[in-house]
Amino acid sequence: MPAIDTAKILILATDGYERSELRVPLDKLSTHGADVKIASPKSSPIKSWDKKDWGDTVEVDIEVKDVDINDYDALVIPGGQINPDLLRNDEASVSLVREFVASGKPVAAICHGPWLLVEAGALRGRAATSYSSIKTDLLNAGAVWRDEPVVCDQAIITSRNPNDLDAFVSKIVEEVSEGKHRRAA
Repeated sequence: MPAIDTAKILILATDGYERSELRVPLDKLSTHGADVKIASPKSSPIKSWDKKDWGDTVEVDIEVKDVDINDYDALVIPGGQINPDLLRNDEASVSLVREFVASGKPVAAICHGPWLLVEAGALRGRAATSYSSIKTDLLNAGAVWRDEPVVCDQAIITSRNPNDLDAFVSKIVEEVSEGKHRRAA
């Protein structure tokens, strides 16, 4: 079980990520001492969506195709509408999510981020939450949807929106400290 101050955490994102949903976990997990890296399908900086327009950018540390999940203790998927929609159409990103789910390591997705969990087939029979507009997508994928700030089912962590970020990050810290989880495929 890694302590959060020695954990290595990967954030999976591309252009159009909700700014706060990447920046807050990046900053708070780093403040806890975790080594947090950004993975994207492309190597160039990725641009955020900040409320109603494009926001700032963040540097990409590693391309998805080069990620070895053995180097990381957890995966975080920020939302926004654009980011997860682009990522769920990128087979390398979906495969990365599947690998993390199969490994038993914590996987956390917020807002529209659970679209990647749907695409990876990770929610059937599991409790989860999301931004309300994709509730039906999660239900159709077999999830047991709950309207709660954070829902965790065998270290698959989901949250609804930026208002839930404190609970989301706290749950990531807790689950990383617990280590790998046995979970059914």
